[in-house]
Amino acid sequence: MELYEKIYVHPAFLKTEHGQISCETCHGGDPADPNWQTAHRKIVKDPTFPTADEACGECHEEITSTAKNSLHYTLAPFTQVIKARANKKDKKSLQKVIQAKDKHCSSCHSSCGQCHVSRSDYVNGGFLAGHAFKKKPPVDTTCASCHGGRVYRELTGGNSGYAADVHYQKKEMSCLDCHSAVEMHADAKGIRTRFELPQRPQCKKCHAEVVSEEPKTKSHAIHKDTVACQVCHGLANKNCFSCHVGTDKEGLLYYKCVETKMGFKIGLNPNRTADRPAKYVVLRHPPANPDLFASYLKDGLSDFNSLPTWKMDTPHTIQRITPQNKSCNNCHGNASLFLQEKDVSDWEREANAKVVVPKESLPEPIEEVMEKP
Repeated sequence: MELYEKIYVHPAFLKTEHGQISCETCHGGDPADPNWQTAHRKIVKDPTFPTADEACGECHEEITSTAKNSLHYTLAPFTQVIKARANKKDKKSLQKVIQAKDKHCSSCHSSCGQCHVSRSDYVNGGFLAGHAFKKKPPVDTTCASCHGGRVYRELTGGNSGYAADVHYQKKEMSCLDCHSAVEMHADAKGIRTRFELPQRPQCKKCHAEVVSEEPKTKSHAIHKDTVACQVCHGLANKNCFSCHVGTDKEGLLYYKCVETKMGFKIGLNPNRTADRPAKYVVLRHPPANPDLFASYLKDGLSDFNSLPTWKMDTPHTIQRITPQNKSCNNCHGNASLFLQEKDVSDWEREANAKVVVPKESLPEPIEEVMEKP
């Protein structure tokens, strides 16, 4: 965007309900000061972060009371992952890790304003539409700002050689068709991962007959509670390896990722629950590694192996027919689809012990041919 487009307030906004509120009510500053430089002192760029209540709570208390604890607002699960891997015996070391995390890994938070008024700080902001408040945010300039590198490109077919998700391609569904406002604003206190959030999207919402107690098709009945939906219906997802962060000589923050590539790996569910009972799930490799914050301190992530580096994933690459479900033996007997010890680097084998599929658990070829899903 041009700079003027980022900051231009359209006259039409001034006629709206929000436009009737004086600027300083939300942003601070001194409108009585004739000197623009001093008048703009203490200006608050985003009055909705870190405290949503102050700017929006007066009129939207029912939303802000939970939104301030939402996953997008706090990034709490991410913080918990870093803390789980960190050296907890040394308080100074843990403090430095948290500081490095805040410095490099917290810019993708999404406040009220950075969904409904402007783009995310992660992409240097800018109004969505001349300061107009968008009740339903445009996903290509909000969701895609932070999720564009992996999820949004997978959904929309942005990765060369891979089709768009069938929900997007054939039904013209967008992020908000599955990720509702109720989910976005849901209180996530105590939630360790996004998979624990009760309001999260679930396949059964639209495909109840498939995940019912007695699925209609034989293939779904046989695989019920054994494989996650994405194992049969997902395509490749993007995997990132070994990210390192730091500050250059000019004081600018940087990150370096050793490798990114498309791939598809099935692994064991490290945390089977009544809500997510599948034994086999799709995995994705995030860029975590023990030296992530090495430029700030050594051995800061000394408990790195406490969590897998191949994590459970629900890729936005869904298709009815996929290479692995065209026939039974495209998956059964096809060991290359499964995460095995040989696929894991030496330094992360201990961390992934719970998700690597041992040889005795690899599905063997079968003779019976089931109907197409």
